[in-house]
Amino acid sequence: MKARLTGIGTALGVALSLALGLIMAGTAPAAAKSPLTMQAVIDKAEIEDLLTSYYAHFGGGVKDKVGEYFTADGEMILGPNSYKGIEAIKGAYAAVPADAPQRKSFALNILIGNPLIKVDGDTATARLVFTEYVVDKEGDAPRILIMGREFDWLVKQDGKWLIKKRQIMGANGTPAGWVD
Repeated sequence: MKARLTGIGTALGVALSLALGLIMAGTAPAAAKSPLTMQAVIDKAEIEDLLTSYYAHFGGGVKDKVGEYFTADGEMILGPNSYKGIEAIKGAYAAVPADAPQRKSFALNILIGNPLIKVDGDTATARLVFTEYVVDKEGDAPRILIMGREFDWLVKQDGKWLIKKRQIMGANGTPAGWVD
């Protein structure tokens, strides 16, 4: 009986060793490619909070808070238009017509998702998708206004993450020079 248990124990040990080896082999390239440090986890969480807070202010004064999210020389690119500096970015928001659905609707909500955040010291990139929903009148069902993708280049200044460049695009493509 003892020999049989030893054989089962040895077989189980070999199987567990093989399984652990396969798991380690499967994750080794990813770990070697992008080491995940505690600081990187903190930075990613801070960047996600920055972007979530930014979107939370849409429909209620985001233009007044632009300086909290962008560097002084930050840039926002919307289609063919580029707005450089805080005042220019504020101007882009102020220029949205009063009869635009985002302004005249009862409610505007923007969902963001699929964030792909890459941190490299005091610089980072973030790629995400967004969907704007409006409710035209109280009680109406929400409707999708627009969907797209956002590409951000960020920097850490005085311990705070800020957007250096933000490019909004449609449903496909990537900005020139973008690397995931």
